[in-house]
This record gives sequence, structure tokens and C-alpha cells, in this order.
Amino acid sequence: MAPVTDRLAAHTLNLRRIFNAPRELVWRAWTRPEMLVAWFGPPEWPAVRTEQDLRPGGTWRACLRSTSEDRVLWQRGVYREVVPPERLVFSFKWESDDHEDGTPVDTLVTMLLTELPDGQTQMEFTQQGLKSEQSLDGHRHGWTGTFARLEQWLHTHGRTA
Repeated sequence: MAPVTDRLAAHTLNLRRIFNAPRELVWRAWTRPEMLVAWFGPPEWPAVRTEQDLRPGGTWRACLRSTSEDRVLWQRGVYREVVPPERLVFSFKWESDDHEDGTPVDTLVTMLLTELPDGQTQMEFTQQGLKSEQSLDGHRHGWTGTFARLEQWLHTHGRTA
């Protein structure tokens, strides 16, 4: 197996998204379990449960449920950095090996929020340490769908959250 530093560089997902919502709201959507569960996971695997201990060294956990079959997937990690309202760094790992990734590995997610003019927020999202091109493609699909759900949630609930 390649050294961790080689693996981190080899299979890294980088996504950038602009949300029509203030940075504080996007931050709260990521860091409050009652908000996170409402949009987390792609449309075909929405979250049904989230847990957070939002502090460096604290843990997070989410359960995604398939909309087409009776199946759940759990993911978890540890917060490395929590810098409100701009930076969240955490590990990400599937809990079982029945996911497309096979044997789970720890990956590292970095999420940066930048305030833009007109109340918009730019999110830069990086996930390092993915196992393969297949894993990279699967995570790109999952996170892209997840962020589409976040965008819809912000549009629908942004004024009342």
C-alpha cells in the first residue's frame, strides 16, 4: 500500500460551491445536528440520524438510509479543527465494508466558507485520502447530491433558520 502522503495526493476530491445564503447560516447548517439531518446525504441516501460533539477531538456520526432498498450506511469521524464560521476539518470513515469503498479508510475533509458580496457564501470542500478512482467518483457523486440538497434546504429554510 502507498504511504499515506502519496494516497492523500493521489485521490483528492475538490469541490467549490456558491450558496445564496449568508455564511453564518451555512455554518449553522453544518454544525447543528437538527439542521444537518435535514439535508445531509445525497437524494438517494438521505441522512436519518446525525450526532455531533462539535469541538476539536469531538466525534460526529451520520446514518444514511437508501430510498430504494432496506439498507443503511453509517459514517463517522473526529473533528480536527472547528473555526466558526469559516473552517471545519474532520476525518471521515465508513463504519462497515459493505460500501463501494470496501475496507474503510480514514479520509480528511476540509470545508472552508468565505463570505461573498450580496450575502452569498463560497464553500471550498476537499476530501483527501480516497482509496481509488472509483471511490473518488462515488464520493464526488455523493457530495454533489448532498450539496444540492443543502442548497435547496438553504433556499427553503434560510429565512426561518
